[in-house]
Amino acid sequence: MKEPKRGAYPGTFDPPTVAHLAIAEAALSQCGLDRIDLIVNRAPLGKQEVRPLATRLAMLEAVAATRPWLSVVVTDDLHLADIAEGYDVLILGADKWAQVLDPAFYGSTADRDDAVARLPQLAVAPRHGLSTPDGAVVLDVDLSHVSSTAARAGHAELVLPEAVPFLES
Repeated sequence: MKEPKRGAYPGTFDPPTVAHLAIAEAALSQCGLDRIDLIVNRAPLGKQEVRPLATRLAMLEAVAATRPWLSVVVTDDLHLADIAEGYDVLILGADKWAQVLDPAFYGSTADRDDAVARLPQLAVAPRHGLSTPDGAVVLDVDLSHVSSTAARAGHAELVLPEAVPFLES
């Protein structure tokens, strides 16, 4: 029996937006995935203010509840190379790719290069003006109208409906 092809989609998902779901659906289709794990870090690298973990998990579990190909995983790993270990595809936005390349998140440039070399196949959502890595699957999504910052600022139309009830808690 063939092992299911799995994708890792890490993020804070604070809150989960229509763009997050569009990216996951595009990766599922374009990469031939059977399952995608939304991976949430207990203490996200480079993020100071996020909703409590329990709230973020409740939002994601509500989103995943009606999508059998989607699940939620919690990790303590900080770097994407560690988070994505064992997965077939790492799903991320071009803005996150720019952070992956920033040596400031690693002990050294050599550590960064080692981490990048350990990444699985990449599926990258394009963002205007940001580069995507060579060899990556560029996801067919238009996210120009969506930002998590705007969603946090009260633009509920950008938030997945299943997550909206948790915004007031």
